[in-house]
Amino acid sequence: MSPTGWLITGAALVLLACLPYWLPRTVIALRVRIFAWVGGEEGIRAPGREVPAEEFKKVYGHPAANGRSRGAALSDLFWYWLSPGPEVHQEHLEPGPRYDDVARTTRQILAGLSREQWSDLVGRCTRRVLDELPAPAQVHHIRLRDLMMPVWAEVYYEVVFREPCPRPVRDLITGNADDVVSALKCTSLRHMDRRARLTEHLRDRLANDPPPVPLPSTLSEREQAYYLQGTFFNTAVVQMSEAMAHLLLALATHRTVQERVLAGEEDPDFLDRVINETLQHFPLFGVAHRITSGDIPRDGRAPIPAGSVLLFNYPEYQGSGGDAFDPDRWLNPDTKPSAFIPFGVTANRPCPARGFAVLTMRVAAEETLRRFRLDSSVEHTRSLPSRGPCLLVPRTGAEAAASPARPRTRLAAMRLADRWEGVGRSLVQLVLGTYMVWDARRQGLCRNHFAASSGGPAASVGAGR
Repeated sequence: MSPTGWLITGAALVLLACLPYWLPRTVIALRVRIFAWVGGEEGIRAPGREVPAEEFKKVYGHPAANGRSRGAALSDLFWYWLSPGPEVHQEHLEPGPRYDDVARTTRQILAGLSREQWSDLVGRCTRRVLDELPAPAQVHHIRLRDLMMPVWAEVYYEVVFREPCPRPVRDLITGNADDVVSALKCTSLRHMDRRARLTEHLRDRLANDPPPVPLPSTLSEREQAYYLQGTFFNTAVVQMSEAMAHLLLALATHRTVQERVLAGEEDPDFLDRVINETLQHFPLFGVAHRITSGDIPRDGRAPIPAGSVLLFNYPEYQGSGGDAFDPDRWLNPDTKPSAFIPFGVTANRPCPARGFAVLTMRVAAEETLRRFRLDSSVEHTRSLPSRGPCLLVPRTGAEAAASPARPRTRLAAMRLADRWEGVGRSLVQLVLGTYMVWDARRQGLCRNHFAASSGGPAASVGAGR
């Protein structure tokens, strides 16, 4: 081979070896540009040039920042991801009687349990799922989101129907939730047949044995099934599974923090601070969009006009990932983060679970840590497309006695595998994400819904561009 050939071959090998370190980040940047293009030029970013960080909460909480779907090109994409029934999903209903009816019902369902009952329910469901692990005395290589999703499927089924969740129904719920979150992360296309199976089960259940809390009277029977599927068996299950995956992965990748949690008598509130620190670094919401129903006045600045699409960027506002992982920052008012809205803002559709989310996360984490130490060497990002690879190392038994130290060989192999999985996954995300953006614009679920309801052409801002 000629010197030039050797040079080209060497350069190619170096480029190939470096792929895991630059390709995933490059693809993420390309995807961000694609989604920015979908949002259109009309999107006002917060924080950003027009809405700086110091005005974020004030603008977010203004009564005129109350539109949710109608008038935003991004809505077509979110409705596409959240189908079926995004038109009655609590987070996507426009303000008005139907939204008030749905939100009131959600609060009534969630308020049916005391804090003690929530703790007991989450503890029981977590133990039951952990009991299903094969050979519990062995080290398990698992994906944390996959481990936690059945827990929350059981929890929210029992919250809604006030009875334990049958295993076949749990499988329907986890299949639906996994399909939704995988599509949202662009790691898989939608599989509407999986989602339809849960819809049909819920319709049959509502027809024959409805839950004790009456469902919204403003919704039809099919819409009531969509409401339960979207609010409880999609969003609630997905968000809590993601939150737990982030929490457990943070413990797995910060061994000293985990050791302090395991020694809980020293500081019983430490785990709560770990949860806050996790939600600070890895907020569950990415960008929330709202459409203004009126002008929003501002001191010393031009008002934000009615019909504007506001894009509230949670990670950017919270400065996520910029600092070291330090739960003790929450002890001191001078170091405690002020830009922290893990459950939204009270004045604008806050998360209905905000009153007990930290409590239930703590219970599930404690149940897991009673049995296992957690170890992981993977890259921990907010989007968590890897679903959180982790080793569960038994805390008691022969395996624990034989391997008291960290399994360094397995962790090194995990780190290498995670790097290379990221290469293929990022390319899949780019291709599938681009396709779903195109397909969502083509179907125009939100745009066409409001066009049909108004009896006229679609009113979406930027529609058809």
